[in-house]
Amino acid sequence: MTRAGTSTAVITGVGAYLPPNTVSNHELVERLDTTDEWIRSRTGIARRHVISPGTTTADLAVEAGRRALKSAGHDRVDAVVLATTTPDRPCPATAPEVASRLGLTGVAAFDVSAVCTGFLYGLATGAGLIAAGTAQHVLVIAAEAFTTLIDPEDRATAPIFGDGAGAVVLRAGRADEPGAVGPTLLGSDGENADLVAVGTSGGARRADGGPLPREERYFRMAGRQVFRHAVTRMSVVCADALTAADWTAADVDLLVAHQANARITSAVADFVGIPPERRASNIELVGNTAGASVPVLLADAAADGTLRPGHRVLLTAFGGGLTWGAATLVWPDVSPVL
Repeated sequence: MTRAGTSTAVITGVGAYLPPNTVSNHELVERLDTTDEWIRSRTGIARRHVISPGTTTADLAVEAGRRALKSAGHDRVDAVVLATTTPDRPCPATAPEVASRLGLTGVAAFDVSAVCTGFLYGLATGAGLIAAGTAQHVLVIAAEAFTTLIDPEDRATAPIFGDGAGAVVLRAGRADEPGAVGPTLLGSDGENADLVAVGTSGGARRADGGPLPREERYFRMAGRQVFRHAVTRMSVVCADALTAADWTAADVDLLVAHQANARITSAVADFVGIPPERRASNIELVGNTAGASVPVLLADAAADGTLRPGHRVLLTAFGGGLTWGAATLVWPDVSPVL
């Protein structure tokens, strides 16, 4: 909650970028033992955007950040927060390079890692910088080259993920303004860290000194258990966020949930009490873009008119860690840049 006398973070710009190369289910069928029908029925996905060789997470982040700044109508911020699971290298962080390429050399810039909940963690971080008086304007970017973590021969994960980036610009403002970020609730459960994991690059695996098995080189997920945790955690945190905002499900004009799986979104919305016509979705055409999915969906929904100024929005996500979160806001009159 915002303390008396502190500034509230207000969204003043939104942008998104998806790499131009797309891969349809039919193209995946050629190399995987699966069918278009099987993928659609279990995930809701028909295609996904995939980076081309030579494209990096920083490239995606720079383009999304540039578009968000254009949407906001200015080119200066005091801090850049980059949420990503796929930094260009373990050290240094990717955010300083992104800031520099955006002409923001000298501002605070750092990475946040919370997998698919990354944008909400980044949003809360940016809001905290504003509330503390450390920054007046913050660029929050979520960018993922997630297909670089996926085993192309894994039937369980290869059809799910895509690449992309989304971003918002925050400014200091009042809690009663359109665009003000409301109560943001976050959680984690490290006891289940192994349910969603990549074994490479981390210090723990390097310290072992042994050879790295093939399965640890790629993203792995315990699908059924993750499904159960995702539905439970997002359902509860959404209910708590509504209570914190003094809203009911009937007050919500649009649910913008992490696009992990169409069945997960439906289960969470059903639990919270939000009908199908008030659920935003783009998973069919972009797949699961991990931490980038919420801002990409915000930009898409604002662009096609699904999300309109004055709409009361409930945001939620779940990811590895395990991590989860939810937030509320009233959508401002901004023009997304895609």
